[in-house]
Amino acid sequence: MSYVKENFKLLSEICFCIAKQFGSNCEVVLHDLTRPYDNTIVAIYNGHVTGRKVGDGVTNAGLELLRGTKIPQDQTNYINTTQDGKILRSTSKYIYSKDNKNIAGSICINFDITDLVKLQNELSFFTHQDADKSDKNENFEIFSGNVQLILNEMMKKELEKFGKKAEDLTKEEKIIFVNDLDKQGAFLVKKSAESVADFLALSRFTIYNYINKYKGEQKKNERYTHKKRIGH
Repeated sequence: MSYVKENFKLLSEICFCIAKQFGSNCEVVLHDLTRPYDNTIVAIYNGHVTGRKVGDGVTNAGLELLRGTKIPQDQTNYINTTQDGKILRSTSKYIYSKDNKNIAGSICINFDITDLVKLQNELSFFTHQDADKSDKNENFEIFSGNVQLILNEMMKKELEKFGKKAEDLTKEEKIIFVNDLDKQGAFLVKKSAESVADFLALSRFTIYNYINKYKGEQKKNERYTHKKRIGH
């Protein structure tokens, strides 16, 4: 039995208390990360904040974690934005298994501060001659119960890095595109290879070929670096 399932009553009650304390704008989510990626949410309170429910899956950040690309680190008090424009102040706390070696789950808090930010901007207009510009939000986390939608947004975001349309990417750029998605955990999603292939107008075989080619080059570079160090 997973740690989250074994301690579900306690963990879900903690989530409930946090949600009650901060009101309807505060979403609190309990993930069991030993479950399939598209079915990790086992408890959620005030799910209307991001439009999710019990039975939905991880965000793109969760996919990176499951892929092993992202090192699990607790994060507190960071800013996120939803696809419909809500501004969230978020905290993520990871839960470990009994042996303290593996990630078992997480508790995520997403507080909708959209109205507070608007109020702050209004007050700044009247209290400052020149309102300071806010730093551009660099966090990119997609909140959705639809994993395919998350994948689509990941592809759009990745394409923005190149400043081109998908059909204008060179072969080398497509290889980078595919392997960046792989690092983000995109290919953990069912039928993701087909979706990426359609997006880039390639075959599914070519997508897998790009991944294998990139990994082969990485290993070759690692061996070369290792030999070079030995030579020194």
